[in-house]
Amino acid sequence: MGKFDGVMIATDYDNTLVYTESALLAGGVIPPVSPGNRQAITYFMEQGGTFSVATGRALPAFAPLAAGIPMNAPSVLFNGAAIYDFFQKAYVCTAFLPDSVRDCVRQVLGDFPDIAMEIYHDDNSVHAINPNELTERHVHLTHAPTVTLQSIDEVPSPISKIVFEEPAPILQELLAYFKRQPWHDEYEFSTSGSYLLELTAHGADKGGMVRRLVEILGQDPCHLYCVGDHANDISMLTYAHEAFAPANALAAVQQLPGIHVLPDCREDAIAAMIDQLDRMY
Repeated sequence: MGKFDGVMIATDYDNTLVYTESALLAGGVIPPVSPGNRQAITYFMEQGGTFSVATGRALPAFAPLAAGIPMNAPSVLFNGAAIYDFFQKAYVCTAFLPDSVRDCVRQVLGDFPDIAMEIYHDDNSVHAINPNELTERHVHLTHAPTVTLQSIDEVPSPISKIVFEEPAPILQELLAYFKRQPWHDEYEFSTSGSYLLELTAHGADKGGMVRRLVEILGQDPCHLYCVGDHANDISMLTYAHEAFAPANALAAVQQLPGIHVLPDCREDAIAAMIDQLDRMY
């Protein structure tokens, strides 16, 4: 028995658990989990806590990193489109896109013929249409094998998520475009970085899948604590019993009601969070 029995943490990965923005912008190497965070997470789990990562990363992008993260629960992947157990090497739950999304993509390409996107399949493959410099940076960051295609029709089913990669003004224009479409409510749209806009199935967001993970593990949501830095984390932050954000988080995240602001991600934000829980319990 430990003081954290029944307590669960779900954390975002990029720029929350590990600072990866520099690697994205400059093409550098993704740093490992810091010693301070690693020590705190290990202590949390040794005291009975359940630690999970909820990331926008797809399986091929996150799998090489997972082995270096101390965790004892399945992970939420694809921005909420799946739960994957790295110990069993199997999906626990999926909520992939319906095949009708292909019609939507054809329409988008008709109106934005040069828009860059990555299309993720659940067999560890990633396909790109109109790849640009941002795509190249993202591929370097994720280390996911990517195949360039000419058409959405060449992508095999099922599609787990689609990521649009353009400068922020174009993404804002694209998001406004999506909101005008009759099929808008069939999908979830969220930014997961300054240049990334993700499309997943309706209900397939981090909040919905963290809720499902809590149910699968038999956890009490009254002892669920979530931490994240970006817009795609808001759904799980609002679901959590208490929510946390590193100081480098978006203003919209830091301004959520009741949120606890931690030190910067680069200053062991997760360790600071666990220190607060240590005093609470």
